[in-house]
Amino acid sequence: MLAEVFTAFVEQSPVSVMMRALMERIFRPERLDELFETHAQVQYTRELLFSTLVNLLSLVVCGIQPSVNAAYKAKAKEINVNRSAVYQKLNGVETQVSAALLRETAAELGQLIQQMGGSSPPLLAGYQAQLLDGNALAATEHRLKVLQTVTSAPLPGKSLVVLDPASRLAVDIFPCQDGYTQERRLLRQVIDTVQSGQLWIADRNMCTLGWLMGVAERQAAFIVREHQNLPWQALGELKPMGQLEAGEVGEQLIQIQSGEATLTLRRIVLRLARPTRHEEDEIVCLTNLPPAHAAATLVMQLYRERWQVEGLFLSVTQNFNGEIKTLAYPQAALFSFTLALITYNILATLKAALASVHGVGKIEAALSDFYVVNELQGTYRGMMIAIPPHLWQGFADMPVTELVSFLQNLAAKVHLKRFLKAPRQKKKKKKQPPKYDPKHPHVSTARLLSGG
Repeated sequence: MLAEVFTAFVEQSPVSVMMRALMERIFRPERLDELFETHAQVQYTRELLFSTLVNLLSLVVCGIQPSVNAAYKAKAKEINVNRSAVYQKLNGVETQVSAALLRETAAELGQLIQQMGGSSPPLLAGYQAQLLDGNALAATEHRLKVLQTVTSAPLPGKSLVVLDPASRLAVDIFPCQDGYTQERRLLRQVIDTVQSGQLWIADRNMCTLGWLMGVAERQAAFIVREHQNLPWQALGELKPMGQLEAGEVGEQLIQIQSGEATLTLRRIVLRLARPTRHEEDEIVCLTNLPPAHAAATLVMQLYRERWQVEGLFLSVTQNFNGEIKTLAYPQAALFSFTLALITYNILATLKAALASVHGVGKIEAALSDFYVVNELQGTYRGMMIAIPPHLWQGFADMPVTELVSFLQNLAAKVHLKRFLKAPRQKKKKKKQPPKYDPKHPHVSTARLLSGG
């Protein structure tokens, strides 16, 4: 199927070919332009297509080009519009377009992962888990005229992100341009997407009466860390329910009320053997899961799975350029962050292909995102020179079964040792730092090594 020019890259860097094939599939121009026409309310297409903008910015987000300007220069002949037109289009991308782009691409990638058999087991049998957390974008440069007279750090926005732990995909985003907006104000939008049979796991910022009642009304379950401002009434005493490595677990029934509606919940308390770094000696979670479905100890263990969202944000920050400091317009900043999430999803799909061949447990425990992305960044430019864009177009409309077979064949060629995490060493006890002697500000390293 592939031209002979692919052979060297398939043998030497199969992950790069897999990643580029998935990008070709997900960033199909016709699909992107149709999505833009469907969801854009203010923007419209003149000379610069939305698909061209996505292709351009994806090079920056992946770290293949260092900036939007550099990516524009590299693609200037193909784009055939001036640089200001690119920035004007980028700065005006509406948040609902960004959100729709993530949702639709995640749905397609999720189908691929399911076909490959690369999904993780469900966190709780009978429930589709959804992990929810907020992300505030890092401050940008003071590039806009309104920012040049202020010294405070300009915040371009924040968002709530939903992670599906089974597929390891970011499946939804609720972006907000106002960097001062409380995450709780976005929960109304999230509630509208809640479906029966889901299990939502979230931190205490999401512990509001409206959120808890709204999820329950939609026949879904939740595990949310208790916020101290949430009003509740005890229906029983706290009873011991077992022991975890972190401490003793107790449970009591409580009731919350919103207007005429009431809801009975289980209040699970983990009394920690060691306080947290914030000097907290207990963790309290609220859930409407029936005890028959999840014992108190299991509820606390399920809540700990929320770290996967934080791992997502860490991977996006470390491995992709999703928070571009030069993009001061909120819509552009949120769009670039969304593209970083989509790129993360493509990487997760690549890892699912590897998991389907080498084993889910091995890939989850040992594969390093950093080394995979580093391989892609080092190979991409040369690969795209050797293999022109038109030779990749076959992946866009390839039947799913054929694409799955292709990805798994390449996954079998990957030498995993090149991409495994370095084993962690045991932490050494911190020694008392030596005191600085101003009389001896310098020292010869060679003399110290020689014992002189």
